[in-house]
Amino acid sequence: MRLDELPEEIEQLSRAAAPDPARARSAIEALLDALERGEARAAEPHAGGWRINAWVKRGILLAFRTSASVASGIAPVFWFRDREVFTTQDPGRSGRNVRVVPGGTTVRRGAYLADGVIVMPPAYVNVGAWVGEGSMVDSHALIGSCAQVGRGVHVSAAVQIGGVLEPVGALPVIVEDGAFLGGGCGLYEGVQVGAGAVLAPGVILSRAVPLFDLVHGRIERASAERPLTVPPRAVVVPGSRRASGELAEAEGLQLAAAVIVKYRDERTEAALALEEALR
Repeated sequence: MRLDELPEEIEQLSRAAAPDPARARSAIEALLDALERGEARAAEPHAGGWRINAWVKRGILLAFRTSASVASGIAPVFWFRDREVFTTQDPGRSGRNVRVVPGGTTVRRGAYLADGVIVMPPAYVNVGAWVGEGSMVDSHALIGSCAQVGRGVHVSAAVQIGGVLEPVGALPVIVEDGAFLGGGCGLYEGVQVGAGAVLAPGVILSRAVPLFDLVHGRIERASAERPLTVPPRAVVVPGSRRASGELAEAEGLQLAAAVIVKYRDERTEAALALEEALR
């Protein structure tokens, strides 16, 4: 099936009360192949922003809906049970120069790893995820369903990039080219990290977390129209803000926040260059 035919085919199958199994399987396999080749994406750069391809998410949901659960594993040590179309991916099948280091990593069917990507163990890359050229995914990291990670991104150990599969029109988590995510960061609910931004270890971002820009004296917040967005080249550290209410005042309680303390300069560039040399 040609790629230009897939969106309409998936839309029709998704609307059907009982999709034809053979027809659905053909469309799903074509979609997963296109995702692994990088020809289809859940979201893609468009006109200075990002465009959501809702049909891709509908196709993934169609796969969950129409596929049977099957057992797999290596008895008696490993046991798994998943939808039959979502097998573990062989990254070498693409012919790209991808390194998946031994030690418990799984790249799920329908994920894209570009040339030069390195995945350290154990890590997990979920269906619909897109990881750009030369990016590093370190140990205990998660690249969630449909997350978009750009070129030359460093995803440090224990980073959690949440998946956004539903609603299909929601923007997934996006990390643009050249960003650096410090250890233990968490990005959820469609957060967008601009190109070249640096997140210090432990920064947690979601729709509910305000981002305080100390450099420009403003507060970045998510809205119904746009996700929480980290500006390009911002350097973000974990912070806190005072909680309101009598109990909060009496106990000195604080709520999580994220703080932009600077924007990348020559000193920051040198630190990242050292990190790249060590890698």
